This record gives sequence, C-alpha cells and structure tokens, in this order.
Amino acid sequence: MFKRILIANRGECAIRIIRACNELGIESVAIYSEPDSHALHVKKADQAILIGPDPVKSYLNVHRIIDIAIKTKCDAIHPGYGFLSENADFARAINEAGITYIGPSADAIENMGSKTNARTAMLAAGIPCIPGTEASLQSVEEAVQTARGMGYPVMLKAAAGGGGRGIRRCDSDAEVVENYELTTREATAAFGNGELFMEKCIVDPRHIEFQIIADSHGNCVHLYERDCSIQRRNQKLIEIAPSNFIDDDLRRRMGATAVQAARAVGYVNAGTVEFLVDKNHDYYFMEMNTRLQVEHTITEAITGIDIVAEQISVAAGNELPFRQDDISIRGHAVEFRINAEDPLNDFFPTPGRITRYHSPGGPGVRVDGCVYPGYEIPPHYDSMCAKLTIWGHTWKHTVLRCQRALKEYDIRGVKSTLPLYRQIASSGEFMAGQFDTGFLDQHPELLAYKPYDAREDIATAVAIAIAAHAGL
Repeated sequence: MFKRILIANRGECAIRIIRACNELGIESVAIYSEPDSHALHVKKADQAILIGPDPVKSYLNVHRIIDIAIKTKCDAIHPGYGFLSENADFARAINEAGITYIGPSADAIENMGSKTNARTAMLAAGIPCIPGTEASLQSVEEAVQTARGMGYPVMLKAAAGGGGRGIRRCDSDAEVVENYELTTREATAAFGNGELFMEKCIVDPRHIEFQIIADSHGNCVHLYERDCSIQRRNQKLIEIAPSNFIDDDLRRRMGATAVQAARAVGYVNAGTVEFLVDKNHDYYFMEMNTRLQVEHTITEAITGIDIVAEQISVAAGNELPFRQDDISIRGHAVEFRINAEDPLNDFFPTPGRITRYHSPGGPGVRVDGCVYPGYEIPPHYDSMCAKLTIWGHTWKHTVLRCQRALKEYDIRGVKSTLPLYRQIASSGEFMAGQFDTGFLDQHPELLAYKPYDAREDIATAVAIAIAAHAGL
C-alpha cells in the first residue's frame, strides 16, 4: 500500500479522499490556490502546499502538481473528479515521473474520453448504442443533412468532455443551424476540443449509470446502478440507488453490459458506464466516465463498499476482495447536491459568505461538505457546498428520512438548492418514483416556494444584539 498520496483536487472531493487515506493509514498531501487558503481541505490534510495564485489554472498545472508530489515523496496521485481527472496527458505524465496514477490507464482515458471513439469501441463490442454519427461532424450543412436523415428531435453533443456541457437538443433545421456554432464554442471553451457529433434524441428517458470497478488481475464487477434522471440543463441534481424503474432482470442485463463495456477497453480501477433507458425499457450506451463520480456515495450506502479505498487498493496492485456474487443491494439511498445556486433565477450561482450553517444528522444521514460558518464561497469553482446522502430500508422510509433531513439542513448567507429539494422530496411524484430527465420541466410548480429573505436573519441578529446589550 502507498505511504503518501497527493490529492490533485479541492473542496469536498479532496476531503473525501483525505478521509479514505486516514482510514487506510496513508498520509495525505493537499494542494491549494491562493483563493483557497482557508478551504477546509487545506485544514484536513496532513500536509498542504500552495500551488499558485490563479484560482483555476493552479489546479491545472500538471508540471507543478507532479513537482510537488516528487518533493513531498508521494507514491501516488489521486485526481478526484473535475479538473484533470479525465486528462490522459496528466495520467501519462504522472506515470512517466515514476508515480502511480490512481485511476485507469492513460489509453483508457483517451479512448473513452472521446465520445465518438467510445461509440466505435462499444459498437465493436456489441454494446447497444443510441443511433448516431460514427465520426465527428465536419460542417453545419452535414449536421442538418444528418438530422434530417435521423428524424427530429436530435442531440448535438461535444465529442470530448462531460458533466452535461456541450449538449443541445434540436427539433428543426433552424435549431441545428443555431445550436451548431453555440455548442462548438461551448465545447471548445470547456474541453479544448470543438468537435461535435449527433445522436437521435431519446425523449424523456431515464438516465441510469452502473458503477464498475476492475483490478489488474482480470477481475471486474459492477456495484449496481444509480438513477440520475432528475437534472437541469443535462446536469445532475438528485441521484438515487437503486433505480425503481428497472426490474431485476433488466438490472442483471445492464450490469453485465457495463462489465462487458469495461472489459472491452481493458479498463482497470473505478469507472461508470452511463445508459439512457427509454419508456419501453430498452437501454443504450451513452458514455463512460473514467473517474470517481460525485454521486458515488449512494452506491457506497447500498453496497457497504468504500469505492475510494478500493480505487487506492487497486492502484497499488491489489486484487479486489470481492466477486460479483458477494455484492448485494441493501435498502435505498438518495444524494442531493447542495449547490450555492438560486433555482428561482435559472440556477444562477450565488457565491458569498456563509453566515449560518447547520447540517442534519441521525441514522442514515451522511454529509460530505466543504463549507462552514464564515466561509466565503469563491466564484471561481463549482457551486457545490455539500452532498447530502440519505439511506433507508425501504423507498418510503428513505423519502421520509429525506424530508426530515432537508428540514434540518440550514444554510444562510447565500441562496441554495435546499428549498427546491424540500419541494421535490415532499411531492407525490417523488414518493411514487415517477420522474425522468424532463421532471423539472414537467413540474414548474416545484419552483413555487418562498425565496430566502436575508432581512429576516438581519432582523433576528439585531434583536439578539439589542437584547444582549440590555442584559436581557
């Protein structure tokens, strides 16, 4: 096992990895930019090194990260998710420096990082894929002709990257023309690659992904599925495990397909195979994420397996301690991404100072967070404050526990997604498990809640101060 691991990430992601290191008896080295000087991951790590002044470029400085790892005598580097976590050149440079990369091989990252290459590999392996182009589109004219041949609606998608960016639905020639340049610019800005491809649009599907993990000894298993259908602008908000939409037979077939997909590209370490499932329960490969997922917590909740610890163990060359028959589903779990965003203002980010923070607790409640009272949420990064993971014996039990925990959760000073989640968790549709990727668009009434008013906090603070001054 490793002695010391550098974590090439920040926030709650870095804290999650630090916790796994602590439990494995491994020292952790954190990196941070100047704006992150007071970040919680800096305080939690055994050692923290300033990597640079720039809030974003600092975390993308491959040579500086590797130099710090060498100087602090780290055996391995964990990329977390986001930043450089799906950068094949980063993984390759780490290995060339004689350090272990905790993740799949650079070739696997490269091959699966291109959605067009991934489609080609999956089709060759007999994996069902969404009908679409086999290569990148070369012009807007080709895009229009391809869309006409497929039949509307279609999806324009970035060939590189992920996270819901670089994806636009088109329902007409005019929308293809309008969105082609927009999507190209977005893909170039987000991923450094403006190539696009096209797929037939599966209308209001379920977005269901399977967690897989494979070792270097030929063992590969899946840890069952997560339903990530509740989204906004193709970005996940709430994730559920297991899915209440698929039955045991479909679960078995999809799990076997996910393992088959991983084996087809010689995959080693943790990854996620993502599918779209239509209303007829037909499923199609969408993409493979070659990293730890934000929503891995719900898989840990229903299987009892520490995915980050297994990532580290596999990277150290160890064999998986379990086989497929050893893994079973226990109960239900839900993850809520608590973001500093205003759902009433098109989910616009709301960076600022946390004036009050109280997280929920009790049985079946897990909080992975990176904020605290007085913490200033910077505008440079993802707006996530914390992840709330709820586990229960039955789906009804889990939903009721979600409602209780969300009521307990209190974040003040910034607007957050908490009020929306309280609405969703209390809805009849959520309790009935009736949701797909169009859920929020189909239920605008969920946004009919009273917005947070900072003046109430100010009035309370003033009243307390007056009472204290008067000796009451």
